[in-house]
Amino acid sequence: MSRINVPAVESATGATAEVYAEVKKAAGSVPNMFVALGALAPQVLKSVLNAEGVLGAGTLSRQEAETIKLAVSEQTGCDYCVAAHTVIGKMTGLSAQTLRQIRAGEPTGDARRDALARFVRELQTTSGTISAEQFAAIKAAGYSDAQLVEITLAIALTVFTNTFNRINDTDVDFPPVR
Repeated sequence: MSRINVPAVESATGATAEVYAEVKKAAGSVPNMFVALGALAPQVLKSVLNAEGVLGAGTLSRQEAETIKLAVSEQTGCDYCVAAHTVIGKMTGLSAQTLRQIRAGEPTGDARRDALARFVRELQTTSGTISAEQFAAIKAAGYSDAQLVEITLAIALTVFTNTFNRINDTDVDFPPVR
């Protein structure tokens, strides 16, 4: 059970009810993480959703965004986000095998995706400015400077949700991933 107690979605009022309605319209339901964020800080959930909209309108493909989010979630150890991004990754067309390979840090057979996952893992596991070689490798994989901004946004959003879920121990309402 999640650590933070929040009221049922159906009892929400005001800004919380409004943001829940947006999520439900877009996704069909309100995932537990969004329930908790919306109940506690609807403006924060709205900001996350707006940032996700900016990311979705960018030039990274949905598969690339899910590659980033899954790699970050695996590195951080967020069981909620690993489960969520595995499901969403499948919805974007990534195979179960590819998703397992991304999580394990193994090659997927797609050089561009592998370069992206490696770049994200390096950013998550090192400190300081990335090396010239790391920068050259992501650029050689075909990522533009503008896409580096989008990659950064995807990482930042994922670190935020991972951190909140790790604090809350949010009940996983997606199929669990082993």
